[in-house]
Order: sequence, then C-alpha cells, then structure tokens
Amino acid sequence: MKNLETMLIPAIIQDSKSKDILMMGYMNSEALKKTIKGPNVWFYSRSKKRLWEKGETSKNYLEVVSITTDCDKDVLLITVNPKGPTCHTGKTLCFHDTNLDNLNFADSNIVNEIFEVIENRKNNPESKSYTSKLFSEGNDLISQKVIEELCELIVEFNSSDQNDERIIEEACDLLFHLMVMISYKDIKLNALSEELEKRKKH
Repeated sequence: MKNLETMLIPAIIQDSKSKDILMMGYMNSEALKKTIKGPNVWFYSRSKKRLWEKGETSKNYLEVVSITTDCDKDVLLITVNPKGPTCHTGKTLCFHDTNLDNLNFADSNIVNEIFEVIENRKNNPESKSYTSKLFSEGNDLISQKVIEELCELIVEFNSSDQNDERIIEEACDLLFHLMVMISYKDIKLNALSEELEKRKKH
C-alpha cells in the first residue's frame, strides 16, 4: 500500500473570474483523478488521512474550470467557479490574515533534496563533481564506496570511545552512497518508501 501522505502535490485554487487566489490544498493521485473527472475539486486531508470534496459539509463547492501545472510539474493551478465562501471562517478566500506570528513552517525533506541533486549529477554530469565521477565509473566504484562506508560506520559503531558525531557522519556517508547506488539502477526513492510502508507492522 502506498503512503498517501508522502505522495502529495500542492494545488493552488484560483477564482476563474476575479483571479483571486482562494486557497491551497494537497492532492494525491486519487484526489486528482476525481478532480479531473469533475465537477468539483477534491483534496487529500493530511489530518483526517482521507479524500475529501471541498464543500462536502458547507456545500460551498469549487467547480473546476481548468487544471494546469508549473514547469517543474510539482504544483497545480486549478481555476474554479466557487459556489460560496472558500474559507472555513466564512470569508471569500483563505488569504486574509496579515499576522505572521506563529507560522506553521513545514520541515524540508533533506533526503529528497539530496536525491534530486544526485539525479541531476547523473543526468547532467559535471567534470569536477564527485557524484558525476561515481556514475561515470559505474558498478565497481559505487559498490566499492558503499562497502567502504559501511565498514567505516561499523568501526565507529563498535569503537570503545563512542563518538556520536562520527557515527552520524559515517551513517550519512553510507546513506549518500546508497542513494547513488539506487539512482544508478534507475530506482526512485518512492519505491523505497512503498517497500518500507509494507514493513511498518513488522
């Protein structure tokens, strides 16, 4: 079973007539399919962990007019005809609070960011890049580096004068080279997430 909460895309909702930005929500693939089918916008609720149709309680539905994506294909822009106020407060749009205290900052997923850099070095090699060199050398060098980093981590793990900082550093070195290894085999991080999801109960 796929982890729906880690496979989401943000969707910006815009009034097709006024051009006001009404709200922003998250969709998984099923919510997007339902939205494409229409007539109304669907989201995936991260708090309730389920699909929900905007307006299912208030009846203030968002009727779909058009769906487009940005150049990186990681954000959706959906124009709509709103059937009432969009915000749960009763206001027309959700962006009305100018108080910037106590904002809910999201944690950046550094593992995904590093993997994107690795993929970029594979697809767009740079002569001075260590990562690009690993890809150019292929299986032998990548396998050798993974073994080396694993051994170094084990040495630190079993050291009598345990140094947590060194263990963290060696673990990160190993993780980096493992990501290079799976990227070299054209395996995506999502595949690992799906496999780990299966093992949550073990």
